[in-house]
Amino acid sequence: MTVYTAATEADRTAMLDAIGIADVEQLFAAIPTELRLDRALELPAGMAEQDVYAHLRELAGRNVSAEDELCFLGGGMYDHYVPALIDMLISRSEFLTPYTPYQPEVSQGNLQVMFEYQTAICELTGLPVSNASVYEGPSALASAAYLAKLANGRRRYVVSAGVHPHARETLRTYARGFGAEIVAVPLRDGVTDPDAWAAAIDGDTSAVVFQQPNFYGAVEDAAALAAAAGAPDDAARPVAIGAYDPICLGILAAPGDCGVDVCVGEGQSLGNRLDFGGPSFGFFAASEAHLRRMPGRIAGETVDVDGRRGFVLTLQTREQHIRREKATSNICTAQALNALAGVVYLSWLGRAGLVELGELLLARTHYARETLCAVDGVEPLHEQPVVREFALRLPAADVERVVERCAAEGVNPGLALPDEQALLVAITEQRSRADVDRLAAVLARAVAAERAASATEVLA
Repeated sequence: MTVYTAATEADRTAMLDAIGIADVEQLFAAIPTELRLDRALELPAGMAEQDVYAHLRELAGRNVSAEDELCFLGGGMYDHYVPALIDMLISRSEFLTPYTPYQPEVSQGNLQVMFEYQTAICELTGLPVSNASVYEGPSALASAAYLAKLANGRRRYVVSAGVHPHARETLRTYARGFGAEIVAVPLRDGVTDPDAWAAAIDGDTSAVVFQQPNFYGAVEDAAALAAAAGAPDDAARPVAIGAYDPICLGILAAPGDCGVDVCVGEGQSLGNRLDFGGPSFGFFAASEAHLRRMPGRIAGETVDVDGRRGFVLTLQTREQHIRREKATSNICTAQALNALAGVVYLSWLGRAGLVELGELLLARTHYARETLCAVDGVEPLHEQPVVREFALRLPAADVERVVERCAAEGVNPGLALPDEQALLVAITEQRSRADVDRLAAVLARAVAAERAASATEVLA
């Protein structure tokens, strides 16, 4: 008998009488005996509240945050500074608690936030339309691929191997649902192989998908990759989809200027913290040709009967989100609160600040790459230009064990890439030159120790 619900024995008896059965066991009569557990669950006895608190505090103490160690982790999530301004604004009850603003007469503040967010994303990407955010980066990319299917009816996607593995996995999952084929194009010298890319694109291709910078930190020739799909004014060409790091758009050419039709990306770096992988938000911008097929919600500006400026959800019906056969996306979560953090962050930085941040990352990343590649046993995975992230190859050491050795000294050196025997190192404005020097010293000791341990194992 359950002891953690409010139902009394009299309540249970009344419910059983109402449905005409004698006991709870009859509810499960259709389940075969061999599939049923004939004993009580092996659970410990309950704990007092203060004991539960002490237990949970001990569990929480095992976690290590980016503030507890020197962190160079990246791979899509980054340790950027989040100003107090953001927490203050997104914690206000009018933003923190509202439901989706289907009733504009009581939702003007939230609708304006969505509108201003869309405006910021359009300015950032150089594309004319944006939605009011989607769930996160990988599902944004998969939704863009579905948009391409809706646009041209084709089911073949040409995808660069430089796209984040999580995004590629999500795309494969979506694609299987509507019978699409994924064609992977390999990298050459750290970037998408241009010859293989061009050869893979044909008349059956629905969309081409690349990432800028790519997963290994290399800056791609976005204009050339988009142009390989055909002229931008060619209605029959595949949809060019670019997954972008928004922070890098302070110094890289806007996707709209490179012939990209749909730009998506992970918005965590825009004012959202590293909170165990989420929540965050995905941004989604496109050319006007794809406005009606965009997933998520779109806030529009209008005037009321008295001529006053106002905002509404526009160009889509609610059924476009909840009717499976008609939906542009079956993930209804708009992540509007996280998107609010994003637009506050962009407003806080401003146009000049975003450029300054990009230039700062560029300089610090250059210093870090040069310094770490000077460590014995460390070499660059590729020689391509990078902005804020780069991959290092450790040819004679187990990269995962190197990471463990560094962590033991209070430094997380980056994301281990065992298949490439490499380490992906990310730089943010929170990592100083002194931090990079410390990483170099710790990494040098870890690589040397691991190489020595490997040599000893071979001799043994």
